[in-house]
Amino acid sequence: LRVLHASEISRNMLRYPQPYNLNAMSHDAAMEMIQSVLDAGVKIDTCYVDTVGIPESYRSKLDRAFEGKGINFVVEKKADSKYLPCSAASVVAKVSRDAILDNWKWTERNYSENNNDEGGGMTDFGSGYPSDPKCQEWMKRSLKDPVFCFPDLVRFSWGPAKQAVKDRGVPVEWQDDDDEEEGGQEKKRMREQLKSFLGNGPKKKKTKRLGYFEQRKLKRVTRVIQS
Repeated sequence: LRVLHASEISRNMLRYPQPYNLNAMSHDAAMEMIQSVLDAGVKIDTCYVDTVGIPESYRSKLDRAFEGKGINFVVEKKADSKYLPCSAASVVAKVSRDAILDNWKWTERNYSENNNDEGGGMTDFGSGYPSDPKCQEWMKRSLKDPVFCFPDLVRFSWGPAKQAVKDRGVPVEWQDDDDEEEGGQEKKRMREQLKSFLGNGPKKKKTKRLGYFEQRKLKRVTRVIQS
């Protein structure tokens, strides 16, 4: 079993500058499991896979990854309704997910079954689909911190979570964003650096920090001292 926790998915999908998307994570997780079976000395004749993305592309990816292993990959849409191994895997995945959620240990302050002043249990999140009213209510009451917003149980790359952070969270403006926009900004920045080095470039204006950081007297870290 390979578990992709929400926090891992969030880190990967929001990774800058090159996101690691959910399809690629799913493919890699499946290949890890296949490799672990091979490492255990089990010979795989046929492997049935419920596709994530285009079946033909996924099958080609698996063929390349396990070339010479003699595995016949059957990759199809809705494979869990066609092949018993996929049906069993689907049941294992859902039961494992429910067990993880039922036994979830909150690592964040103010999140627990006994610390919820707005009614409803903190694990009473419904199906997890955005159309579910119970899930919508859980999302509203679980956004307790304006800076960090949700606990790591929530996938921050999920559309409804991103919108909630935008609507109710503290806006953060990263000070190097303007230098990394598309359209040749990196080359422009390098030219400006060269001009500055040669002494004929424009003087860089000091960027005013956001009020949130000034009010709390937060400063940039310039060095780390290890004790």
